[in-house]
Amino acid sequence: MSRRRVVSFTGPRSVAVRERPTETVGDDQLRVETTLSGVSAGTELLVYRDEVPEEMPVDATLPAFEGASFDYPLAYGYAAVGRVVETGTETDDDWLGRRVFGFRPHTETFVADPSAVVPLPEELPTTAAAMLPTVETAVTLVLDTAPRLGERVAVFGAGAVGLTTVALLADCPLAELIVVDPQPERRERAAALGADTTLIPEAAADLGERQRADEEPGLDAAVEISGNPAALDDAVAAVGYDGRVTVGSWYGQKRADLNLGGEYHRSRIAIEASQVSTLDPSLRGRWTTDRRLQTALSRAVDLPLSELVTHRIPFEEAPRAYELLDELGGETPLQVVFDYND
Repeated sequence: MSRRRVVSFTGPRSVAVRERPTETVGDDQLRVETTLSGVSAGTELLVYRDEVPEEMPVDATLPAFEGASFDYPLAYGYAAVGRVVETGTETDDDWLGRRVFGFRPHTETFVADPSAVVPLPEELPTTAAAMLPTVETAVTLVLDTAPRLGERVAVFGAGAVGLTTVALLADCPLAELIVVDPQPERRERAAALGADTTLIPEAAADLGERQRADEEPGLDAAVEISGNPAALDDAVAAVGYDGRVTVGSWYGQKRADLNLGGEYHRSRIAIEASQVSTLDPSLRGRWTTDRRLQTALSRAVDLPLSELVTHRIPFEEAPRAYELLDELGGETPLQVVFDYND
C-alpha cells in the first residue's frame, strides 16, 4: 500500500511528520498533489500550544474535518495548493493538471470532490494562493466592520490577516486608517499597504485619551486581530460614541480582561465577533460563502500577498515552523508556507 506524509500535532508543543495510507480516489473524486500549504499563525498555534477550549469541535463547515475534534493526534491546516494528478472514472478529465486550492491539512496528497476545491487563475502566484484563507478572513472582517465614507478606523494587529485587512481597508474612502502593532517591521509593511498612521500599543492608549479630552470624537471603528486579549481593551477605549469594535481574534483559552466600567456603557460601544465560517445575518440575503470566497480570490490577484511570506520551510521540516512561531519576544515569522518540492 502506498503511503503519504502528513503533519500531525501529537501533543502540546509536539509536531511530527507521519506516514499514513494513501487515500483511494472515488469514482466522482480527484487527487491533488500538494505544492505549497500555508500555516495559520493564529489557529494552528492554539492547537500547537493546546490552548483550544476543551471539547470544542473542529470547524464543521470544512468537509475535511467533519465530526473531528481538537484531540491529539490531529492533522490540521486549511490552506493547500497543488495540481490534480488523478481523477475518478466519473470525474471530467479536464481536471487533470489543473492548479487548485483546498481547505485541507498539511499533507503530500489529498482526495476531494471537485466541488471542494477551488480552481485557481493562472495570474495568481502559487505562494499567494496558499494565503487564500487569509484574504477570505480579511474580506469577512471588512464586511463585518462596514467602513463608511470619512470614518477613522484602526486595525490592532499587523500579522498576515491584519495586514491583508489593512490593504483592503486602504481602498475605502476613510479619513484615517491607523494600525497598531509592537513590531516595527510590521508597522512599516502596514504603512506601505496604505495605513495613514502606525502606532506601538503603548501609544494607542493616547487615542482614547484624546477622545476624553474632547480633542477628537474617538474612532468610528476598530478591528482587533492581534490574538492578544489586551488589545481588545485598547480597541474599546479608542472608539467614540456608538463606536464599533470587530473582534477577529480567536483567543482560545486566554481570557480578555476588559474595562467596561468607564465610557463603554454610556458610549453605547458595540463589540462584535467576526468569524469566517459564517456571514453577517444582514448580508445573507445577497451574500453566500461562495460569493465571499470568489471576492477573496479576485482580490488575491491584486494584493502583494507573496511579499508577506517571510519563511518558506521544506515540508519535512514542519516541526521547525511551529517552534519559530512559538518563540516569545523578538520578531516572529509573519507568514510561513510549507514547500513540498524543496
